[in-house]
Amino acid sequence: MSEPFNTWQSRFEKLRSNKIFESIVISIIVLSALMIGAKTYEETTRIEQWLLYLDIAVTVFFLVEILIRMAAERTLLSFFKKGWNIFDFIIVTASLIPMDDSEMVLLARLLRIFRVLRLVSMIPELQMLLGALLKSIPRMGYVVLLMFIIFYIYAAIGSFLFHNVDEGLWGNIALAMLTLFQVATFESWATAVLYPTMEVYPYAWIYFLTFIFLNAFIFLNMMIGIVLDVMQKESAQMALDNGEGEEAELKALRNDVRGLQAQLDRMESALIQSNTPSSQQAAVSPPVDTSKTV
Repeated sequence: MSEPFNTWQSRFEKLRSNKIFESIVISIIVLSALMIGAKTYEETTRIEQWLLYLDIAVTVFFLVEILIRMAAERTLLSFFKKGWNIFDFIIVTASLIPMDDSEMVLLARLLRIFRVLRLVSMIPELQMLLGALLKSIPRMGYVVLLMFIIFYIYAAIGSFLFHNVDEGLWGNIALAMLTLFQVATFESWATAVLYPTMEVYPYAWIYFLTFIFLNAFIFLNMMIGIVLDVMQKESAQMALDNGEGEEAELKALRNDVRGLQAQLDRMESALIQSNTPSSQQAAVSPPVDTSKTV
């Protein structure tokens, strides 16, 4: 690559990593989100033209910002190797859809809503949280499967026992599962579900309390534990990548120990090599005949 290109690329890279520039980009993203919210009020029709001009200015700013980030990379391919860069590129490109076309207004407004998600791509901590959530989904799947089994068993029992109390709540297993979902979310479950059932079956509280205990105290805590475990690992990995925290110190200590071990191995091999000729010479030299001595 030519020297002028490297110079401009380094300048764009410094601008991209500048904290003030990042703060301005985050502020513009927040402003864009406020504009989207303001357009939902009817009172904004008086300043709708100004909002349109402001939306154009924000779109141009996002376009310039994404071009700066692309120019800061050594190659264009390295920019698209990162998933968040692809996400930002799609959002910015979709924002270029004009707003004045009546057939595309709804689509353009919907796509502009996703500008708010650019906050995730700009803040590493939010990326860590979202990444931990996505990585914990496969592990949570088994908990969800177990919850479904418990829901299905309790729904079948409830449909058999309480169908004569309220057909709208316990008429079949599907309605019973919806009722149990209402119970699990604690949404007016006592007055709408528990008390009417206890009027017919006084010991029905055992059924509901055991179900709530399993879902609210066991499965929910299992979900939280999985997310916290993945978040802890992601946080440790993030600190390790940034060279901060105990993980980074332990890694540095391990590297130092490996370096010292390698140095000791080299010194030991050098000592062995330096002692080898003398030992070989002692082995080759003829023995002294002591029988001829007087």
